[in-house]
Amino acid sequence: MNLSGRDFLKLLDYSKEEILYLIELATVLKQKKKMNESHRYLYGKNVVLLFEKDSTRTRCAFEVGALDLGMGCTYLGPTGSQMGKKESIADTARVLSRMYDGIEYRGFSQEIIEELAKYASVPVWNGLTDEFHPTQMLADMMTIKEQFGKLQGLKLVFMGDARNNVANSLLVVCSKLGVNFTCCAPKELFPKAELVQQCETFARENGSTITLTENIEEGVKGAHVIYTDVWVSMGEDASIWQKRIHDLKPYQVNKEVMRLANPKAIFLHCLPSFHDTKTKVGKEIQEQFGLEEMEVTNEVFESEQSKVFDQAENRLHTIKAVMYATMKE
Repeated sequence: MNLSGRDFLKLLDYSKEEILYLIELATVLKQKKKMNESHRYLYGKNVVLLFEKDSTRTRCAFEVGALDLGMGCTYLGPTGSQMGKKESIADTARVLSRMYDGIEYRGFSQEIIEELAKYASVPVWNGLTDEFHPTQMLADMMTIKEQFGKLQGLKLVFMGDARNNVANSLLVVCSKLGVNFTCCAPKELFPKAELVQQCETFARENGSTITLTENIEEGVKGAHVIYTDVWVSMGEDASIWQKRIHDLKPYQVNKEVMRLANPKAIFLHCLPSFHDTKTKVGKEIQEQFGLEEMEVTNEVFESEQSKVFDQAENRLHTIKAVMYATMKE
């Protein structure tokens, strides 16, 4: 499998075999990390991280991953570059390509990263856009495979705002890898019909199904994976909290939901999560709306079924796999 020189912008661009290859490569790199075995395969190369949206897991995974692979790494935060302000995206891409061997972008429209990739002469990787979150998907699928030993034929249920970047990406990756995908949400928060139709083609090719339902019992029954995300995504206006809470409170992941699933079901969340009031936003929501837990209860989040920290760790190994696979000569 040769992915050298490829961009990693969305999983729609990658085949089933290529996605599975990246997951297997991440598994090998994880083992090397655990065994403290040096894997500085990209020694002497340098990468730059362009962040227009803040992050914990994505930034740390790219920085530690680059260090593990022997690379130098430069972080440019929301005010760290002139891109889009005094310098065009195209010019930024061409300048950075003369100094770095890879460019990561985390920010807003998918169109921005597509333009970066168009003008860059080095691999460009998507750390998150409003539409897609492909590196998260590799970590998710790696975590599921670690728990069940397979992906084909499993049932994954996403509960919440199924139009966001995580839900969009889960729809894509499940349909490509033969995982049965169910969106359990109010109808107005279902994924866009165009993306669903595209993924239905992939699902038919790979022997899986796509289900959209408002019925929680029907949606969750027999699920191997229950997945949720925050109800208001980064960049959305805080004024919509009231409506989202009204619409999505019935779809909160709690013990009752987990009981409807497969007895061996696991819980996943891309994080951060509002499962208690120990955050600034959590306290504000409690004061304004009286909710102490939002998309998932603390009971589920802290349960043995919760694999969210395995999932978070696997961001490192899968991001490392993406960098290595696309940069190796």
